[in-house]
Amino acid sequence: MSQHRAPLYEALATHRESGAFSFHVPGHKSEAKGYAEAESDFRQILLLDRTEITGLDDLHHPEDAIKEAQTLAAACFGADETFFLVNGSTAGNLAMILATCRRGDLLLVQRDAHKSVIHGLMLAGAQAVFISPLWDPESGLSMGVAAEDVKQALNRYPEAKGLLVTNPSYYGITSDLKGLSGLLHDWGKVLLVDEAHGAHFGFHPDVPASALSCGADAVVQSTHKMLTAMTMGAMLHMQGPRIHRGAVRKALAMVQSSSPSYPIMASLDLSRRMLQEGGGERIDRGLSAVRSVIAHLSGHSRWHARNLTEPMLQIGCRQDPFKIALYDASGRLDGFALKERLEQQGCYPELADLTHVLLAFSLVSTEAAAQRLIEALERIDEETRDEKSETKPGLWETEAAAQRISDPVTFDWEAIHEAMETRVTLPVAECAGRIAAEMIVPYPPGIPVLYPGERITERTAAHLTRLAALGSRFHGHDVTASGTVPVLETR
Repeated sequence: MSQHRAPLYEALATHRESGAFSFHVPGHKSEAKGYAEAESDFRQILLLDRTEITGLDDLHHPEDAIKEAQTLAAACFGADETFFLVNGSTAGNLAMILATCRRGDLLLVQRDAHKSVIHGLMLAGAQAVFISPLWDPESGLSMGVAAEDVKQALNRYPEAKGLLVTNPSYYGITSDLKGLSGLLHDWGKVLLVDEAHGAHFGFHPDVPASALSCGADAVVQSTHKMLTAMTMGAMLHMQGPRIHRGAVRKALAMVQSSSPSYPIMASLDLSRRMLQEGGGERIDRGLSAVRSVIAHLSGHSRWHARNLTEPMLQIGCRQDPFKIALYDASGRLDGFALKERLEQQGCYPELADLTHVLLAFSLVSTEAAAQRLIEALERIDEETRDEKSETKPGLWETEAAAQRISDPVTFDWEAIHEAMETRVTLPVAECAGRIAAEMIVPYPPGIPVLYPGERITERTAAHLTRLAALGSRFHGHDVTASGTVPVLETR
């Protein structure tokens, strides 16, 4: 198979040019005539929006174009086998956990995991032992889990099936995956990696190594986040014998749509081809835009970018250069206020926290975009130069200091339903000491601050109060809008 082919896209294009009439779903029949003023926007994409007819293969039983596209992706990313995902990395995280854990099994999980990991544990009826990441004392950024903590957790819970980590973090920080994979494999355990933000890793010397090259057994990548696939386009990569591939396929059949999007799958195929044909050069061009911004920031007294500090470097962390954690060194604007100001200037960041805005560049970022950002920051500087300066705290640490390795937490779906039926809501200021009844999830980044069944500490309550005051968005229960937290009736 030639890496220069995009077999699924080519099959769709061939069918489009054939002039065939549709007597099958979807109901739009590749026409946008019912879309009124949006017709011109949708016309071309609907020509590729097909279904599992002869010649276009079937995601859940691939034999032709999709099988070839997935095989090419596996070769490109260094996997033994690759599965296309049309429900984002969420579907991959669910499938990894369902294929690894049966009801009652225990999995070691990095504490600041995405909420989809928790949903996977719920669906599996599994238990989790949470390992708190290390935190950089200067920036407050997560440095990933320490090998010593994982080793201690394995000694304490030798029945654990393995470890699931998030690498890189939302802020682009990676940890020593090679050391973790060696440790886990020595114990006969699996390493599962949520590499949603690292699909470009390993394709250029200036970006970190990929999780697969570091020995991970299963890796999920959001190809749409840092590469060029359409939103919801992701991949699940497998290598080695430690995870049953048949179990993965069955799990994916459960958690993915039986009517997968062909435009999304074709964009995965094309994104892989683009990366394979000239990914290094494209990454260079994207990094050129990043370097323009960094050069401007390096000479600025107010706008700074977080860089890896010595404690992070000493434990093997690397930083994705496409992510810039920007903050106001003068203390005039917190992260949420700076995000709002940037949006007023037409520059939309990925997210904000108490201190930073996160700027996500990619291999198709341009010098024009970099200059627009630089100009926006200069205007914001002028407009806010006379505002009162306040010292803002860094990123909030979770309960890392209190308990680095948690007791087992059972994610039983029936128990969670019962808890929802017996819950009460309390004002945020009164929730300390109570038991959380739901996940509390600021979004982005979608990392839960609280899990069901977890006791709420004074520090957690203070953090939620601060997030609500600054207008943070929440998935699920909206702490900002309601001013409350759902807790169990019993203490």
